[in-house]
Amino acid sequence: MADKHKLLAIAKPGDIEKKSFEIIDSEVPEPRKFQGIAWQIARRMVHTTADFELIDLVRFHSEAITNGLESIRSGCTIVTDTEMAKCGIPVRRMVPLGCDVRCLINDPEVITAAKLNSTTRAHAALELAADKIKPAIHVIGNAPTALIRLVRLIESGKMEIPALIVGMPVGFVNAAESKAMLMDCGNLPYISVEGRKGGSALAACVINALAEVVLAEKKLSSECI
Repeated sequence: MADKHKLLAIAKPGDIEKKSFEIIDSEVPEPRKFQGIAWQIARRMVHTTADFELIDLVRFHSEAITNGLESIRSGCTIVTDTEMAKCGIPVRRMVPLGCDVRCLINDPEVITAAKLNSTTRAHAALELAADKIKPAIHVIGNAPTALIRLVRLIESGKMEIPALIVGMPVGFVNAAESKAMLMDCGNLPYISVEGRKGGSALAACVINALAEVVLAEKKLSSECI
């Protein structure tokens, strides 16, 4: 019996990713809404979710990409709101760049503070990160409470403005509203999406896209020596 499914003969993981990007490029012909690095980020978001609508939903603050690249080049600290988001940013990408990715959601101090103050652990983790780590980049893909607290800490002057906020909490309760709050601030460098869509994997892939740009720069630089 002949196989009725037309399957692509691709075995290597790297080839699969390359072919996926080729398919996305072919299905979003020029002229595209985004160009350059912004397109690389948007394309990776589509690759992560198979959701082309994200191209219309993603929003970039004017300083977000430049700030994010500069921070990663300098070997910055990145804090995620979930372990899933942290796991979505591979060590193989971050170690060569000298970047440290941390998640405080299971930190004993965070667990204690959340119980004591009757808040979510995501909220308490933001407080601890602001007080002790002061990360250059915040990655929030799950918890609206984390994004809301982050914005309010900055607005109250209790926290310096980070280089980049990847704000993409997903869901039905305060997810869209927290992202709107972030984007309405004006002075906060963000990469975000409008509406309910988001998620840890989506937020993490934005960092991966930026990291790939810097890794490519380093490779080109070493080849030119």
